[in-house]
Amino acid sequence: MSASGGTKAIVAALGANLAIAVAKFVAFLFSGSSSMLAESVHSVADSGNQGLLLLGGKKAQREATPQHPFGYGRERYIYAFLVSIVLFSVGGMFAVYEGYEKIKDPHEIEAWYWPVGVLVFAIIAEGFSFRTAIKESNQTRGSLSWKEFVRRAKAPELPVVLLEDLGALVGLVLALGGVGLALATGNGVWDGIGTLCIGVLLIIIAIVLAAETKSLLLGEAAGTDQVEKIKAALVDGDTVTRVIHMRTLHLGPEELLVAAKIAVQHDDTATEVANAINAAESRIRAAVPIARVIYLEPDIFNEAAAAAGTNPGKAPGGTPGETPDTPTESGH
Repeated sequence: MSASGGTKAIVAALGANLAIAVAKFVAFLFSGSSSMLAESVHSVADSGNQGLLLLGGKKAQREATPQHPFGYGRERYIYAFLVSIVLFSVGGMFAVYEGYEKIKDPHEIEAWYWPVGVLVFAIIAEGFSFRTAIKESNQTRGSLSWKEFVRRAKAPELPVVLLEDLGALVGLVLALGGVGLALATGNGVWDGIGTLCIGVLLIIIAIVLAAETKSLLLGEAAGTDQVEKIKAALVDGDTVTRVIHMRTLHLGPEELLVAAKIAVQHDDTATEVANAINAAESRIRAAVPIARVIYLEPDIFNEAAAAAGTNPGKAPGGTPGETPDTPTESGH
């Protein structure tokens, strides 16, 4: 995912949510609808979340330091995780509490045209934001389903905005349903039920977001297609004959660490091995440009040990018992 695409979706969502939050608060003041209050707080929380995503993207651009030699790319994951916490606490738990209070002590909705009008406006504005997020996501989603895209995306911004906008649209429909039933029946309990449903929805989305970003924070390997490209780039068939052992790790959405033990010819000189490693690094960066930190260790491949499954290649001082393996792509 390009950073520009994620930023565009965030800015669109931020503008829509700020306008919607103001309109919802005005509607709440005139109508006294708890659904409108819950939706107002929801929009404020979403606006804060978009601010957090923008801040995380800005902080992630800082240069590496001696204390943080691999840079600050994971700042984007940290701020995405904070979004899930804000959505759970400020949005979800508040709505559940407000819904419970309204069910316990219902009151009639006043000036019904305010909440209805604002909710219709909010659905249109959120629809515009959701459309922008879908358009930007389609540029990088490829053949992945939406579920796979959310689970496998290494850049957290678009999945977060997608889930937030989806939750906002469903929440608005729930709020409109609660207000509509309260007006039709004259029973304010329906407004409280709508508010409670909004809270449960936000909590579910917050839990999903937390689970997805937790995996990114722990550290994920490169995708399967990138791993295959790196392996193909490493082996030239002349000096580098095979990949014995390899690990990859995302240092950020657009920065990948590659560490590999590679088999070289046993009679190569030190100069030839060094030149082969430099050439392999260049091939990796050409094949997978986000592979910016690369560590390669030359070794001698032992066919007999590999067939026995004990030690495919052990250089002096190396670690015995290593076996060839390739990390598989994991969902968050």
